[in-house]
Amino acid sequence: MTTAIAHLGPNGTYAEAAALIFLNWFQVQTGQEADLCPYPSIAQTLEAVAHGNAQLAVVPIENSIEGSVTMTMDALWRLDRLQIQQALVLPINHALITQSTHLDTIQVVYSHPQALAQCQQWLDKYVPKAQRIAANSTTEALQHLDEDATSAAIASQRAAELYNLSVLACPINDYPDNCTRFLLLSLAPSSGGTHTSLAFSLSANHPGMLLKPLQVFAERNINMSRIESRPSKRSLGDYLFFVDLEADVRQVATQGALRELLTCTETLKIFGSYDFLPQ
Repeated sequence: MTTAIAHLGPNGTYAEAAALIFLNWFQVQTGQEADLCPYPSIAQTLEAVAHGNAQLAVVPIENSIEGSVTMTMDALWRLDRLQIQQALVLPINHALITQSTHLDTIQVVYSHPQALAQCQQWLDKYVPKAQRIAANSTTEALQHLDEDATSAAIASQRAAELYNLSVLACPINDYPDNCTRFLLLSLAPSSGGTHTSLAFSLSANHPGMLLKPLQVFAERNINMSRIESRPSKRSLGDYLFFVDLEADVRQVATQGALRELLTCTETLKIFGSYDFLPQ
């Protein structure tokens, strides 16, 4: 049976670029065939695996400039059976794609909100009067370029090549070391690795409530590489906490920490341990 790998589409997105790398890794590791399956949103990408329509999903979780991808975090909490299998850090180089030959004729720029944010200083400098309109993906933004030569889109150079479009400027991201961390997820148990991701909620909002869960890791010398809060959507001021650990759930210290964490949190969700694919 061919394995289906879901990702944010259409073809030419950065998620597809990450999915191609994961696809090659998967085929080398398993010797099985795999196909990429684009979906119109991050939530639908993850739901495809949760509902059995795909076996693997590739989603962005964090950008070095704009921070965490909140849609992914919210979906992971909701679809908590998903387990991270691998991670990948992908360099991001944005291109301005347009039929126009001059920057001063561009009136509208389309792209995914993350891409627009990652290029905001460049846009302010070179096309300050252009309206910025969000799209579901960087590649979807290219659909607007047929309308007129005053429109532009921010996407990858690969997307421009796939759709035979012209690049007016590249790279246009504000920081040269722009990169995004992608996750490969499935319903299978994670096999372990150098990092572990989890999330938890607290039963009440009292002084010191967050301190105890954090002490659980500090007392065992487990380093947190990331912690971030998201609204629980239950009430204003009520939060979930997402944590990345530099630890493996197979380690005795990590297992002890997770057992103790159960006693000082309301809900604990462990998304698995994983390694990063080398670049």
